[in-house]
Amino acid sequence: MIKNKKFILSKHFHGEPEENNFSLIEELLPAIKDEEILCEALWYSVDPYMRIYTARYPVGITMIGLQVAKVIESKHNNYQVGDLVVGFFGWQTHTIVDISQPPPPGHLKPYKIPNFGDLPLSLALGVLGRPGNSAYFGFLEICQPKKGEVVVVSGAAGAVGSHVGQIARIKGCKVIGFAGSDEKVKWLIKDLGFDHAFNYKTYDIESALKEAAPEGIDCYFDNVGGEISSKVINHMNTHGRIAVCGSISSYNMDNEKPQASVIQPAIVGNQLKMEGFIVARWLDRFMEGIMQNYEWVKMGKLKYFETITEGFENLPRAFIDMMKGCNFGKAVVRA
Repeated sequence: MIKNKKFILSKHFHGEPEENNFSLIEELLPAIKDEEILCEALWYSVDPYMRIYTARYPVGITMIGLQVAKVIESKHNNYQVGDLVVGFFGWQTHTIVDISQPPPPGHLKPYKIPNFGDLPLSLALGVLGRPGNSAYFGFLEICQPKKGEVVVVSGAAGAVGSHVGQIARIKGCKVIGFAGSDEKVKWLIKDLGFDHAFNYKTYDIESALKEAAPEGIDCYFDNVGGEISSKVINHMNTHGRIAVCGSISSYNMDNEKPQASVIQPAIVGNQLKMEGFIVARWLDRFMEGIMQNYEWVKMGKLKYFETITEGFENLPRAFIDMMKGCNFGKAVVRA
C-alpha cells in the first residue's frame, strides 16, 4: 500500500493566508481498481484563485490545485506506467483517479503532457498550461488587440500578466505594465520588452498613465481590480476593451469593503466592453492555446520565468509568498 501525504484546509482563510490554515496528514491508499490510475506528484502549482475558490469547499478538503504527476500504476488502457500528466489533484503526494468518472467542474481529465523537448515539465503548470491559456484566450478573444494599440496590464509580473504583455508585443501593441516592486519593473522592461512599467506602490497611477499613454488606452488586462483598475479604465479610449482575469487586490479583504472610484461613467461615455472570464470557457480549445504558446517559446518570442520552491512540505509557504507578490512569473513547487 502507498502512503500518501497531503495538506488539508484546516480552517478557511480570513485576511492573508497563514500556515495554520493547513494541516499535514498521512494516509494509506487502497489498491487501485479497474479504470483507475495511481499518480505520483512531481510539480505543484500555487495560484491566486486558490485563495477565493476554497471558500466554496468545506474545511477538511485536500487543498486544491494542479499537479504535474507521473503514472506509477495503471488499470486503464489509455494510461501507461511512466506517462506524465497534468491533473487537478491538489496538495498531495499520490492520487488515485477513476478515469471513468467526469473531471471536476471546469477541468479536464488528466491529460498527457505533449513532447516539449528539453523544456522543463513545470511549464505545463505555467506558460504551457492553464495560466498560459488564460493569457492567450483571455487577451486575444476578449481584448482582440490590433497593431499599434495601447495595452495596459496590471499584475504584470505574475504568471498571467507577464505572458499577456508579451503576446501584446507579438501583436505589435504598445505595452504598459504595473507591478509591485522596482525589481519587477526593471524585469518587465529589460527582459520582457514592455515599453513602460511602473511600481504602483511608489508611482502615482494618474501620472504614469499621462506619461506613458497620453494617447489613451485601448485594451486593459485586469488581474488586480481596485483603485488601480478604476484609474486605468477612466483613461481608456472610445470602444476600449477590458478583460477581467482576477481581482487580487480584494482577495484578502474578507471583512472590509474595497474602495475604488466609480467607473460606470467611463464605461458608458466611452462605450467600453468589460468582460470577466475563467479559462475553463475554452476547455474545448485547450491544446490550441498550449501549442501556440509553445511555438512562441520555440521562436524566442515568449519568455518564461519561474519562482521555484523546493519540497512538498513547503507548499503552504510558497502559496503565502505568492499571495504577497514575492514571485516573478509562475510560482511552482518541486515535489
